[in-house]
This record gives sequence, C-alpha cells and structure tokens, in this order.
Amino acid sequence: MTHLVPLAKEFDEDKVTPGVLGFIVFAVMALAVWGLMKSMNRHMGRVNFAEADDKAADAAVSDTGKSTA
Repeated sequence: MTHLVPLAKEFDEDKVTPGVLGFIVFAVMALAVWGLMKSMNRHMGRVNFAEADDKAADAAVSDTGKSTA
C-alpha cells in the first residue's frame, strides 16, 4: 500500500477519466440492452395480432352492457 502513495502525488486532479471500470460498466450495460432487445424481438414475434371473431366480441359487449339498475 505504501508504494501507491508516490503515485497519488503524481495524480492530476484536473484530469478525470472513466478508466477501466467505466469501460466495464458501459460494456455490461450494452450487453444487457442487447439481450433485452433480442428477447423483446423474440416475444413480439410470438404475439398474435389477429382480431377476435365478431361473434365473440359482440357477445362480450352484450354481457358487459347489461344494466343492473
């Protein structure tokens, strides 16, 4: 630990860089976003966008349209 003290004296406080840790965090976040997009694309491919039958839709509307008053 004492051999790091001379390096601290050479540290320029006006120069701030993300370093290796910043790159690793950015890379992990990029991989996570890529994985989420791939998963979303796969799930959206499985969605059935076809409309329901008109008879089934009319039956659902007539059941919910009844008044209890």
